[in-house]
Amino acid sequence: MVKDTKARTRKLVGIGLFSAIVVVLQILGAFIRLGPFSVSLVLIPIVVGSSVYGKGAGAWLGFLFGIAVLISGDASTFLAINAPGTFITVLLKGTLAGLCIDLVSPLLMKVNKYLGVFASAVLCPVVNTGIFLLGCRLFFFDTIAQWSAGTEYGSDVAAYMIFVLVGGNFLFELLFNIVLSPFIVRIVDIGKKNDSK
Repeated sequence: MVKDTKARTRKLVGIGLFSAIVVVLQILGAFIRLGPFSVSLVLIPIVVGSSVYGKGAGAWLGFLFGIAVLISGDASTFLAINAPGTFITVLLKGTLAGLCIDLVSPLLMKVNKYLGVFASAVLCPVVNTGIFLLGCRLFFFDTIAQWSAGTEYGSDVAAYMIFVLVGGNFLFELLFNIVLSPFIVRIVDIGKKNDSK
């Protein structure tokens, strides 16, 4: 009983620490821009938090990521166009990215911890960006079509969304996660070792 209480307390404190890291990194990341949007540095703590603390941790950290994006002003352009669509898109993209890691990571970690972390590190930016693009299509398409019309992409709104809105950010986030995935494995090992004490 005491061991269970101790484990729950450690998990709660650990998730609280990762929550703070997510918020701070999102606020700091708002100053690093590739294209029109800031770079998401918070995907790594979402992957690590989910891998160390298991079910629900990734979804919670992803949700906090969405809240931090809204608070940091990073979504202000979209809020001015369609506030409900912005809230839905921003909160869903982070939450679903974390939830996907919560579901995939434990299964693949049983096969191989490197495979589990690598897959999670790739899945997180893919889901985050995919939901963003889906939100753009559902809630902001007419405005984005106007933006696209004044560029070399003209009426090819999909190409504009991929190459201008998300291209550089997505590649940076994906490569950042892939390069750091061996370090993530080490952090996960340390976290799990500490939890077993």
